[in-house]
Amino acid sequence: MSDKLKEIINKQSNQQSETLDQSDNIVQLVGFIIGEEEYAVPILSIQEIIKPIEWTRVPQTPAYVVGVFNLRGSVIPLIDLRIKFGLTPKKHSDETRFFVLKQGDEVAGFVIDRLTMAIRIKKEDIGPAPDTMVGDESMIDGVGKQEDKILTILKVNKLLERDF
Repeated sequence: MSDKLKEIINKQSNQQSETLDQSDNIVQLVGFIIGEEEYAVPILSIQEIIKPIEWTRVPQTPAYVVGVFNLRGSVIPLIDLRIKFGLTPKKHSDETRFFVLKQGDEVAGFVIDRLTMAIRIKKEDIGPAPDTMVGDESMIDGVGKQEDKILTILKVNKLLERDF
């Protein structure tokens, strides 16, 4: 192999490792609005984002469990995050979406008011949950700081936890 070819290969592998180092420092999230607040979950935990579809109510479940829906043969519980977060229920609009979260064998659909965007945020710009929310019981994983806003990052395992 010529010296020039070795130089090019070394340069490419150095560039690739720099890119990997930079991406290791970035967290990719999907932002969404519930009420007046913006929240986010890791992008890799989202199986799917869909427009609202028909669902079936299930008796004797907490108020925030609005029912179940069929997504390509899988029956998935549907949770309204407005109600779960203590807000008043709201009629669905053109911006309402269902997103399906999956972690391991746990799967659930969640009603959100509005999708915002995919967010890339540096790990160093994510702070811990507020002191009042610290502990395993908290749904808040951390707080992301962006130029003009603060983003509440939710724990996927807590959202998917079945208490019904």
